[in-house]
Amino acid sequence: MFMAACIQLNSTMDSQRNLDQVETLCRRAASYGASLVATPENTPLLGPLEQKPALAQTTDGPWVRRMARLASELGIHLLLGSMPERAADAGAGRCFNTSVLLGPDGQVLATYRKLHLFDVAVPGGITIRESEHIAPGQQVVAVSTALGTIGLSICYDLRFPELYNALAMKGAHLVTVPAAFTLETGKDHWHVLLRARAVENQCWIMAPAQWGHHEVGDYRHSYGHALIVDPWGTVVAECSDGDGLCLAEIDLEHCARVRAGIPVREHRRLRVLADTR
Repeated sequence: MFMAACIQLNSTMDSQRNLDQVETLCRRAASYGASLVATPENTPLLGPLEQKPALAQTTDGPWVRRMARLASELGIHLLLGSMPERAADAGAGRCFNTSVLLGPDGQVLATYRKLHLFDVAVPGGITIRESEHIAPGQQVVAVSTALGTIGLSICYDLRFPELYNALAMKGAHLVTVPAAFTLETGKDHWHVLLRARAVENQCWIMAPAQWGHHEVGDYRHSYGHALIVDPWGTVVAECSDGDGLCLAEIDLEHCARVRAGIPVREHRRLRVLADTR
């Protein structure tokens, strides 16, 4: 059993300012006893998609090194929810949207590149084509840690239940969903989808979030409501508007109790699963 915290931010194009706020909130979470802290999608940089490839950094660059020092100083597991990652295999003019999980010694435990890219025209809302500037990842990532097995996903992945089934099959008892959900979709779908993924896979869900208007024009407004959901689908912690954090005590034995009571894995008849490479 351990304490976990989800951070809620309003990131901008000023990475120094964004990471300063992350440090403040991580220190606050650690003072409350959190041993796992997760930040949202686009933590160090949230701005026009076309600018991200030029501003992207590697996973051993200054952003990650700063967060690694913080994790080591506080002795926490720290998820940098996502950052634009510069890498040769992203292709010309594109980068990856990448989560980095750091251990309490500051070492990188796992990286995950967002699989599903947000290419949508929201009815009555915004149009975004993430794939024009972001390359998709290729791997499902669940990593064994001192806290248990943690599965990684990012934002739009939430709409693809096969990924979460694959993470559960890899042993994940807790799955992170750092996000910058739009206001238009978040107000109707955020809670529903997160609770569904928790119930379907009988696992904990941690969903740190961006909130409010961002400096990419009036059209971009994130929903917020960072939250933590237990394996029964109950929301046990949630942020209101504003920068901040929510905390919950994570009992991984709760997964075992729920899975024993409703053994859906034993009852499953269809075995059409996502590739778990």
